[in-house]
Amino acid sequence: MKPSIQVSNVAKVFKRYANPRQRLMELMWPRRQRHAAHWALQGIDFSAQQGESFGIVGMNGAGKSTLLKLVAGTMKPTHGQININGSVSALLELGMGFHPEFSGRENVVMAGQLMGLKLPEIHGLMEAIEDFAEIGDFIDQPLRIYSSGMQVRLAFSVATVKRPDVLIVDEALSVGDAYFQQKSFSRIQDMKKQGTTLLIVSHDRGAIQSICDKALLLRDGLLAVSGRPEDVMDYYNALLAEHEQLTVEQSINEQGVVQTVSGSAEVRLVTMRLQDQHGQPLEVVPIGEPVSLVLEAEVYKAVDQLVLGFMIKDRLGQSIYGINTSRMNRVLYDLKAGERIRFQFDFPMNLGKGSYSIATSLSRSDSHLEKNFEWRDRGLMFHVVDMTQIPSVGVAWLNAQVQIDRD
Repeated sequence: MKPSIQVSNVAKVFKRYANPRQRLMELMWPRRQRHAAHWALQGIDFSAQQGESFGIVGMNGAGKSTLLKLVAGTMKPTHGQININGSVSALLELGMGFHPEFSGRENVVMAGQLMGLKLPEIHGLMEAIEDFAEIGDFIDQPLRIYSSGMQVRLAFSVATVKRPDVLIVDEALSVGDAYFQQKSFSRIQDMKKQGTTLLIVSHDRGAIQSICDKALLLRDGLLAVSGRPEDVMDYYNALLAEHEQLTVEQSINEQGVVQTVSGSAEVRLVTMRLQDQHGQPLEVVPIGEPVSLVLEAEVYKAVDQLVLGFMIKDRLGQSIYGINTSRMNRVLYDLKAGERIRFQFDFPMNLGKGSYSIATSLSRSDSHLEKNFEWRDRGLMFHVVDMTQIPSVGVAWLNAQVQIDRD
């Protein structure tokens, strides 16, 4: 079976001119180059099979939107080839292709025609588009009076009213209310189950990890990392705090999972364990059991202040619970090289049964983005088992009690 999307050695270069006069002069005398070449993308290779979903992440200017436009066909690559097997529907920049002076209904007709739909087919689908968008009488009002959220509702409704073979979604879904975002992602999940291939750009870690089978990290126009969404998002999270003195490393630990460690290394963890009330290490924990997370850090270079935090994640990498010593009003000050600090967090294991990991952060303040001494993903893995008489589902264990009154 042919891949739904095949991107082979794709590159895109843009010409940058100092001013409009230089552009005109190059047109008149093309033998003399008057522009600077900006490579937005270079050497991009990947393929997506039918029904696969790819998340694309990266910092601003990394080339994410350019890649989506190339795959959507609204832009041509400078080098390389892109082959798409089947129909494509794209939701790129907010309001792209819509005219502000036309009504929502008129814009639906124009957008549908651009998608290759015939007028009778568009009119037949209009009711379904209106129902999903839920913008009421605004459908017959000029688009210029729409909020950004209403524009997204209408654009997404048109783009997905018929299931495409390939669906491309940029950051547009980050605009608007939580209700419609959830509704949209439910439709995307349904399309994926029916065989639609998805390319999505989002800074929402939860969305990427819950929807996508694979992820790509673009950095300065290059494909930096690809693989499991959690591994790629861990690497991306580390890059957000990068500076000249910081390193980012990924390795496979004893359990065979990818572990990401980043930081400037003034302070590092040397011990990390989950233990019971008697100080015995735990890898398997019964639901509701009191536990302690013990972390020991060593100072390699003097720092003026230190905050330690931890985050518990489920098997999909979704954040379940996190806290740090800044939020607990326990910041440490004026630490000297050679000092060793022991932290102990005590809590009941009120999580549902399943596999979990713990990420840790040593930083100067509440956020590791300001000064990251060490960020360690999957520093510790553990399993929660259900030893209760009443089995529950989900990632939280609330020990609910019931009272029933019957008249």
